[in-house]
This record gives sequence, structure tokens and C-alpha cells, in this order.
Amino acid sequence: MNRHNYITPAGFAALRAEYERLFAVERPQVVEIVSWAAGNGDRSENGDYLYGRKRMREIDGQLRRLSKKMKDAKIIDPAQQPDKSRVYFGATVTIADEDDNHRTVTLVGDDEADAAAGRIGWNAPLARALRGAAIGDLRKVLLPSGEKEYEVLGIGYPA
Repeated sequence: MNRHNYITPAGFAALRAEYERLFAVERPQVVEIVSWAAGNGDRSENGDYLYGRKRMREIDGQLRRLSKKMKDAKIIDPAQQPDKSRVYFGATVTIADEDDNHRTVTLVGDDEADAAAGRIGWNAPLARALRGAAIGDLRKVLLPSGEKEYEVLGIGYPA
């Protein structure tokens, strides 16, 4: 299945910044510690050396994952959305459930989702249900707690 890894320009910038921080700052610091610790003799009981090697493997794994995410990313600027009357990638949507509880969410790339900040991943069940909706539309979502219906009250895009 060829799923696009949609991401906003800000989300892509955050991925790149994390990659740069790991590559240019943290990894060289760990390499220095490992080199210093390696010069201290017996490596089998050298905590700095063992921890440093382990941390370097973790950093290298993170760098590979970030590199793949950036390579697979399809940057979409929500401000360029031509049809702002419907919910598409990058939309900020205000919805209400059956009990008239209002909630505002922004549909972002899965790599930049943060539910506590109101950013939900493009492939999350609620985001999938809202795709293409217009103000006044009712959308059903199957959540772990059961089916819930939402009404779309507002749709916004960045300027």
C-alpha cells in the first residue's frame, strides 16, 4: 500500500531540525565521550564507553528513521488549499458531538500529531471521517468507546 506521508511545512521543518540537532550536536558529543572512554583501558567494565556505544546506536537509528520520513514526506501547505469550504489536509475544524460538546482539531501529518495540542494525524479515525466534509455535515466515527456522530461547525485554513 503506497500511503503518502503528508506533512505541513512546519512539521517538515521540525523533522529537519531534530535531524540536524542529532547529527550536528548530540552525535559528535557522544562520539567524543566514547573516544575518551575507549582510551581508559578495559572497555568491558567501562560504563561511559558501554553507555556511549548504546546511545550512538540509538542516535543512528533515529537518524535513519528521520531520514526515511523526510525522504517519503509530501509537503502540503494548507494555506494553498483552493477549496476552503471543505475539510482537507491542514484544515482546522470545529465539531460538536451528540451532547453538544465542542472540539477544535487540526488535521496534520501523522508524524506531527499531538492530541493534547488539538493536532490529529491525517490517518486517525476522526480525521478520515472528516475528510471532504462541509459545514453542517454529520460524520460518524468508530472509536474504541463506540460509534460517535459529529457535526461540522466550522472549517478554517491558515492565511
